Amino acid sequence: MLSSVGRETTALTRVRLSDGSTTEVIASDDACDCGGIMVDDDTKEVRAVSFNYARTERTFFDKELEGHFKRLETMGPDKAEVSLVSKTRDEATWVVSFRRDDGPTEYSLYDTASHKLTPLFVSQPALSDYKFAHMEDVRIQARDGLELVAYLTRAKADTPTPLVLCVHGGPWARDFWGFNSAAQWFANRGYACLQVNYRGSSGYGKSFLHKGDKEWGVGAMQHDLTDAVQWAVDQKIADPAN
Repeated sequence: MLSSVGRETTALTRVRLSDGSTTEVIASDDACDCGGIMVDDDTKEVRAVSFNYARTERTFFDKELEGHFKRLETMGPDKAEVSLVSKTRDEATWVVSFRRDDGPTEYSLYDTASHKLTPLFVSQPALSDYKFAHMEDVRIQARDGLELVAYLTRAKADTPTPLVLCVHGGPWARDFWGFNSAAQWFANRGYACLQVNYRGSSGYGKSFLHKGDKEWGVGAMQHDLTDAVQWAVDQKIADPAN
């Protein structure tokens, strides 16, 4: 059974300044820490909170804001992640970004009244003429049942290929979904690229982080990487002979 709960994740809370006690849990997720927060400039009320277990997800407290985001998700590239980069004081005009896994990030102007979207620029225009592989967010079960989030970029989806396990640094860091130049470089040369958020990675709660303590390269953290490769072999993604 996959286990992803009980990770002592960071929640957004309201506290009493006089004694530091929590008076309200505004938003939380059992599997990952609280991420970005959108607050009303005037009232300071929370409008939305984001979480990122595998992909960015938001909890909205403002229905109008939620409507704009849902609309933008249908207007940009397929499956892109939408972010609000900047806005005018009256919120009539937004600068939004569409983060993709198969190309550079796209930026546009969004008119909140007319819902018109006007392209501005892309982050790396020289890449726009090329075709890139998609990045899949996958779940891998470690040998002790712990669920690991990983990202897979494949040269081919219909046959096993050589595999490169790309291990993030830190180790108190994590990989994210989106365009990754190293993963695309490997895929372009016929390799599958697997990036694993092994125990000790950040963003998944205090207990998940500390499961990596004293396990660097010799214990359970290393086993997570080994188990991820074995998963790729079992799923016929990786060719064990190469």
